[in-house]
Amino acid sequence: MATKRMNILVYSGNGSTVESVRHCLYSLRRLLSPTYAVITVTGDAIIKEPWTASCALLVFPGGADLGYCRKLNGEGNRRISQYVERGGLYLGFCAGGYYGSKRCEFEVGDKKMEVVGNRELAFFPGICRGCAFSGFVYHSEAGARATQIRVSKTALTKGSVPDVFRNYYNGGGVFVDAPKYKDMGVEVIADYTEKLDVDAGEGSACVVYCKVGDGAAVLTSTHPEFSPVNFEPDIDVPGFDEVVKALKEDEKQRVDFLKACLRKLGLQVNEEQITVPSLSRLHLSSAIVSDTAHLLEVLQEIITVQEGEEYIRDENDIFHLEKPSAWSLGSFAKSLPSSTKEESEGEQDADAEDQDKIIDYDKVIKRLVIHDKDQPESKDTPYFNHQAFFANLKHYESQSRESDGTFGKNILYGEVVTSTNTLLEKNTQILRRLPTGFTATATVQVAGRGRGTNVWVSPAGSLVFSTVIRHSMSLMPQAPVVFLQYLAALAIVEGIKTYDRGYERMPVRLKWPNDIFAADPSDPSGKTFVKIGGILVNSHYSSSEYLSVVGIGLNTTNASPTTSLNALHPPSPFTLEKLLARILTCFSALYARFVRTGFDAYFEHLYYKHWLHSEQIVTLEAEGGMRARIKGITTDWGLLKAEELGWEDRATGRVVTLQSDSNSFDFFKGLIKRKQ
Repeated sequence: MATKRMNILVYSGNGSTVESVRHCLYSLRRLLSPTYAVITVTGDAIIKEPWTASCALLVFPGGADLGYCRKLNGEGNRRISQYVERGGLYLGFCAGGYYGSKRCEFEVGDKKMEVVGNRELAFFPGICRGCAFSGFVYHSEAGARATQIRVSKTALTKGSVPDVFRNYYNGGGVFVDAPKYKDMGVEVIADYTEKLDVDAGEGSACVVYCKVGDGAAVLTSTHPEFSPVNFEPDIDVPGFDEVVKALKEDEKQRVDFLKACLRKLGLQVNEEQITVPSLSRLHLSSAIVSDTAHLLEVLQEIITVQEGEEYIRDENDIFHLEKPSAWSLGSFAKSLPSSTKEESEGEQDADAEDQDKIIDYDKVIKRLVIHDKDQPESKDTPYFNHQAFFANLKHYESQSRESDGTFGKNILYGEVVTSTNTLLEKNTQILRRLPTGFTATATVQVAGRGRGTNVWVSPAGSLVFSTVIRHSMSLMPQAPVVFLQYLAALAIVEGIKTYDRGYERMPVRLKWPNDIFAADPSDPSGKTFVKIGGILVNSHYSSSEYLSVVGIGLNTTNASPTTSLNALHPPSPFTLEKLLARILTCFSALYARFVRTGFDAYFEHLYYKHWLHSEQIVTLEAEGGMRARIKGITTDWGLLKAEELGWEDRATGRVVTLQSDSNSFDFFKGLIKRKQ
């Protein structure tokens, strides 16, 4: 059983810098999305999580490689090395280049700056020595330059490859004697053209390709991932404006070079860069139009008025409230001068994001259109048909015995949002006033969140939504809140299989505790499964109840970065509006029964009917590598039950229970790892 490698993981842990990580995400997402999901990964995740099976490329950005060593020496580096040797890919920029070499020699002789020592990864079997150019200062542009490099067209053969170009340099080294390691699988991709301030031995390699077992690594000393458009315009460093000017002149060559390096690693690269999406307006509406006005009344106590405009200033976001009539005059309003200091100093609303650069989405004021007179028309939300959604919701509700009609009754929709979970869970003033069943959905998420360190990236075609559940503390003895993730998983699978007649055999299954898998349509045997969805539940305790936000992402009509429901050959293609309505009515009915009965025999039967793990034999890492057979989940707290196996896999009678938040399940390796 195998899984597709769809993730590009950018290290964001100890040693990395925020700016270097942001530049990596910016450039790699533009070149690799949506074929791959470009997301961050922490040091803890590298050490403890089952990331290798789905990782197409591991990226280490600029920063300080000594911080990488402190976090990852030992188990972390062992897992990285094993991943690459078994066919994985590594890309190291600047500090990531030092880190991927056998030995790092940085500013030797400078008592304050010197970093010297062997490195465990040793993808480049020699020394990376720096700084190649003097003047480096940590957390400063004082030593930065637009250094020229010469590219080897024998090493890079795919796509448009520049001969020479200038790219950003700030503290990188040189790969000493790189040509001498040719017989060890090293190719020089690019050399410095300028005189260096350290001994480079033979050659002056600044970018190398290293064959490592069945995998490969590309290490760079410069920063081809840094786009000049993302440098702050007010950096007060003499001469830095000239550096940025030079970088802008060679921007096309930089992009072509980075694309060629990614192709060298065997990745599928976009022919044209994907532009950075702008956040869209949010639309608040209800199945019964008058309910929107009622919801607005509930929010009234946290609405403030400034210069005649209404705002909600919450913990994570600021929302600017609009009525549809006011929105239609938006183009006229934009032509007027800013009337407040807040706006004049960069309100950064959705309409002002016209620069293709890194955006701090948390600082963007979210425009919220209140539809208290009518539901949004298709011209307002061309990628989500509210009328179709509410009509399907009504239809499914009429067929349900358990659902009370609250899930999906009020809906918040945005074409492009940060994260539906973030919009609800991180804005607690709003969250505390929302009813059970309130749902936020979007066409595209640009900063989606996942369980633990996993991130569910949602391009257009994914069904992404988050639903609020107010779970009373009085229900906990018989209906613990931990089961919400199981109810959500059941609602997804049941919603798919009861979407309409003929969908009962859709090959979708559950993976403990909260992933949705489907039979890989490219494998005719039906024995290979791929992830198509994920669930994230965040709960806050407040005033005798748990305020829970259940976030769901499900590949529905999109072909990338993994397979989707419509690739499974359904009787007719799924539509997002109808599927959302069906899952919400299933969720509503399941939750209503759960509140009444707890996770009883009915739920057990339904859960085991759909899950992948019945009688699966696994290895329990936290129990010293003990072999065990999965037996189910406990009905009191939803713990995974595993029965110890002895000689010839005979049961010993000992049963171990495992908590989902403390363990990760690598289904494809039959390994359950303890999170620490």
